[in-house]
Amino acid sequence: MASTSDLDRVSMVVLRYMRGPIFALIIVYAIGITGMALIPGQDADGNIAYMSLFHAFYFFTYTATTTGFGEIPTEFTDAQRLWAIVCIYLGVIAWLYAIGSIFRLAQNPHFLLALNEHRFARSVRRIQQPFYIVCGFGDTGSLLARGLSDHWLRGVIIDTDPERIKALRLRDYHLDMPGLCADPTVPKHLIDAGVRMPNCRGLVILTVNEDINARISTMARLLNPGIHILCRSSSKRHIEHLNSLGNITIINPFEIFAQLLSMAITAPRLHNLNSCLVGSPGVKLGQPIAVPTGDWIICGYGRMGRWMYRYFVQHGIKPVIIDPQTDKVEGAARIINDQANRASLQAAGIQQAAGIVAGTDSDHVNLSILMSVEALNPDAFTIVRQNNHDNQIAFDATEANLVLQSSLTTARRVLKHLISPQVQVFIDYLREQGEDICQQTVNRLKLLIGENPPHLWQVALRTAQASAVIEHLQQGLQLSLGELKRDPHNLESSLPCIALSIARHGQRIMLPQDSEVLQAGDELLFCGTENGELMLAASMNNSYTLDYLICGVDKPRGLIFQWLARHGHAPAVSS
Repeated sequence: MASTSDLDRVSMVVLRYMRGPIFALIIVYAIGITGMALIPGQDADGNIAYMSLFHAFYFFTYTATTTGFGEIPTEFTDAQRLWAIVCIYLGVIAWLYAIGSIFRLAQNPHFLLALNEHRFARSVRRIQQPFYIVCGFGDTGSLLARGLSDHWLRGVIIDTDPERIKALRLRDYHLDMPGLCADPTVPKHLIDAGVRMPNCRGLVILTVNEDINARISTMARLLNPGIHILCRSSSKRHIEHLNSLGNITIINPFEIFAQLLSMAITAPRLHNLNSCLVGSPGVKLGQPIAVPTGDWIICGYGRMGRWMYRYFVQHGIKPVIIDPQTDKVEGAARIINDQANRASLQAAGIQQAAGIVAGTDSDHVNLSILMSVEALNPDAFTIVRQNNHDNQIAFDATEANLVLQSSLTTARRVLKHLISPQVQVFIDYLREQGEDICQQTVNRLKLLIGENPPHLWQVALRTAQASAVIEHLQQGLQLSLGELKRDPHNLESSLPCIALSIARHGQRIMLPQDSEVLQAGDELLFCGTENGELMLAASMNNSYTLDYLICGVDKPRGLIFQWLARHGHAPAVSS
């Protein structure tokens, strides 16, 4: 229905702007052809003869394009030549009018919009693999699209800014990601983006306007009640509305960052592992940061400051708050109603403070705070909020201990949900088990991957992803996790990866042992290297390799060698 509507809009715009030129050409051609057919001419014998309609049409066709091929079928009389002159001028004028109208049509914004929407809807309908709709291609949407591409996941982008859609077409993604400049709150555009398609796995809403985010969520829920929605929101009012829609994941970057800080205070090893798993730059596995728990200062009691304060209080820390618009905060050590500058920092006791949070909504102010802290107390632990991704170089130069970049935090959390919801479940499991289990996991990872960054991937034991494994299990044979992870080049060693969890029939097995027997339909979360993922995928989809991993015998693969092996002439090669 939507595609037909788009095509009708294109046709309507074309007819509206081209009906004048088309009628002009038809009238000119009709007059010229009729006149040429009615004007008497002479044949080779001097007898009166009339030109046929076909010859008249042929003559008018090449004269209207200023091309001459001679007089047909015989030489013209003066009356015919006079009419030919009229036809030439009429044809040229009509064609100039038509060509000019075509150029104007090609520049008409309504035509371009209708054509782009038709092309976009057609490209989305051609997608066969699973995909995600991303509403908003700002800093967060751009980072998310890059993450989707790195994991070979397809995205469909909608944004109201034409410059962002132009930038999308210049990106070197692994997969083509269709983009449309349109209002995502309009149901038609969501339908064109594939919100009702069965292979649409979810809708990610990342615009900066929370009212728009709420409207998109409502429209999407009405269009597809079963679709999973991930929406960025930090407003209590909007969060309550979004929760009422059901099947929605709300991403609040300020709450997430405060939770990560709390983790860094209470479980530094787990915080280090989580940072490595999400790809935080500059973080090395097994090197956790130490967050001091002395006196703290929070500059800016806004969306970030409130969440930071809440988690500080939970750990028995009562920070000093510097904010010109905050009068009273229960449990705060002190409130300074002033701008965050050198004088207010000194009044808050920056010289003796263990750490400071520069959490205003101005990057310039936050950078100025860090410069003042560097002069007054260079040993203080610094946490800073980065509002604009374009200022990345300046924030890198500050060498702050922790940086909250809202767009990056949101993109990482969304990508974690899309790639595998098991990741966050695994992190929560390690939090319950304590730092010792976390350290053991880190040691196992470092032993396998060395200094390589940890790489996450998820595998479902189904025919599409593990055809050889499914064939093996359907024969009533068993397969253990350790056998699956064997290195085909050296059966005594394992691939550079470990299984973090197995999801099976609604239950989860955390840190499964190598002796765990796998079942069809299991969803396994692995962590290792990218090479380990490629080799594991090869083992799961090649029956000969899988048999070799299990039995240690390289069975003959060709029909002739298999026949020889069955008759005892070509023994298989064992490891």
